[in-house]
Amino acid sequence: MTQSTEPDVGKVLDLERTPGPNVERVTAAPTRRWWILAVIGVAQLMVILDNSIVNIALPSAQADLGFSDAQRQWVVTAYALAFGSLLLLGGRLSDLFGRKAAFVVGLIGFAVASVLGGLAPGFGLLVAARALQGVFGAVLAPAALSLLTTTFPAGRDRARAFGVFSALAGSGAAIGLLLGGTLTEYADWRWCMYVNVVFAVIALIGALLLMPAHPAGDRPHLDIVGTVLASAGLFGVVFGFATAETDGWTSWPVYAFLAAGVVLLAVFVAVQRVRTAPLLPLRVLLDRYRGGSYLTILILTTGMFGLSLFLAYVMQTELGLSPVLTGVAFLPMVASIVSASTTVPALVLPRLGPKPLIFVGLLLGAGALFWFSHLTPGSSYASGVLGPLILMGLGMGTAMSTSINTATLGVAPQDAGVASATVNTMQQVGGSVGTALLSSIAGTATATALGVGLAPRAAALAGYDRAFLVASAIFVVAAVVCGLLVPAGRPHATVSDSGPAPRELPAGDSDSWGGPETVEEVTVPGLSGRVLDGEVPVDGTVTLIDALTGAQVGTTRTDDGHYRLEVPRAGEYLLVVSAPGRRPLAERVRVSAPELAMARDVQA
Repeated sequence: MTQSTEPDVGKVLDLERTPGPNVERVTAAPTRRWWILAVIGVAQLMVILDNSIVNIALPSAQADLGFSDAQRQWVVTAYALAFGSLLLLGGRLSDLFGRKAAFVVGLIGFAVASVLGGLAPGFGLLVAARALQGVFGAVLAPAALSLLTTTFPAGRDRARAFGVFSALAGSGAAIGLLLGGTLTEYADWRWCMYVNVVFAVIALIGALLLMPAHPAGDRPHLDIVGTVLASAGLFGVVFGFATAETDGWTSWPVYAFLAAGVVLLAVFVAVQRVRTAPLLPLRVLLDRYRGGSYLTILILTTGMFGLSLFLAYVMQTELGLSPVLTGVAFLPMVASIVSASTTVPALVLPRLGPKPLIFVGLLLGAGALFWFSHLTPGSSYASGVLGPLILMGLGMGTAMSTSINTATLGVAPQDAGVASATVNTMQQVGGSVGTALLSSIAGTATATALGVGLAPRAAALAGYDRAFLVASAIFVVAAVVCGLLVPAGRPHATVSDSGPAPRELPAGDSDSWGGPETVEEVTVPGLSGRVLDGEVPVDGTVTLIDALTGAQVGTTRTDDGHYRLEVPRAGEYLLVVSAPGRRPLAERVRVSAPELAMARDVQA
């Protein structure tokens, strides 16, 4: 061992410990995991903006390929059906075969499907390519979110990382409008498909270079019965709402598919209660923190999709903006989403928990939608659109980031993929509900306005106002319901409340350490192990610091490399090791204990 004042941190000291059965190592160093976040963000942006970018390209694609107005909707519906119905399966596959593998396969498949869509000589291949995009998107999206969950398991960095991720989720539609308008106007509609290859290649290179492989060990069996029930049920719900959007609520297939979807999902829940290896463990949903977060995501996405759809029409028909300028006009909302999601949750969530952020975020969204409901034919962008856009962005950024963070917090590693897929499912179902329900409300109100003699453009605006008003009321109700459902306080980031309790840590056993800032699960009452240089024990000082408060909770000297520290409670800690002539080494550990698993509301 070289006695230098600036040794290689990753090679000088080694900590040995045996984790419990629910341990998942995250070997990314602090700098590397922020690069991993960038890779995940690129993939997430590609999936999110794909819908809005294709919507902008549809008129040009229709003129080029010569399909009818009735056929046009299938370009959008094919993607939504494949994506929405296969998300739970995609999430479980990432748990089964590994998140990195699912991420890579999803990226490659999505890129290939995008190329096929761009090369499509006719309507049939375009729709098939869109459906194929949905299939691989259902694999990619939950893998991306579960990778984020395991890369940032807890602490302030998790809040910041999820803020960035949620900013992309909330602003992707608006970015898609801008990018789609630019490509359609200055290049060709086919580039709205080809551009996905650029995103996919960047993310693929980053994934192969930066992401650790899924650790070996016990992985869940695939629940075939649950997969069929969930996929068929989600297909019925998504197809029912898509049909309502095109055919209206007087069409009998709407109710037939919605009813079938609801029945199949009810049977799915009943089956999951008795399966030994369920597709979606109900413990993931029944946690009040996660349940309230899933509901919040559903409502936020419902309002967001309707807002993007109607405002795009308002800006182009009422304000006379081009597609490119319409995308630019959404940028203040994007800026406020990014600003709120990357700052507010990181400051407030670790101290107060998710309840106040979800409540306030939904109320801000309700206020923005109510403001939008007062648009008139004389409204300008500055007077009628800019203010509520910024307010909506603040509400979305605050509540969405908090909800996605909380919905995936404390989930056992073997359930991370399906818990992430549930987030994506809420987003997809929320988008389907938002576009179908709010479009039908707007259409009915428009017809009524035309019946009393309003001009067509004024009648259309009256319809949008009614839809905004109804969406505002939905947000208010959701704020009250989620405020009552989500408990007060901060949930502990432990796996013991969402999976089998870890075994007690045997003193003296060993497991090699993955590197700086590694996060592991261990169990109280003690934290023990050894400090090594290769195979040689090193004597030094080991200090345990509470990661939330920064308070030192214990310190000890090693004895022939061995150390043991008492841990006062479950939570996240920083383990700092120092020795003469060596740079100090820090490692994050997450401690869980069966006897403390129910103490979720204990304040740090």
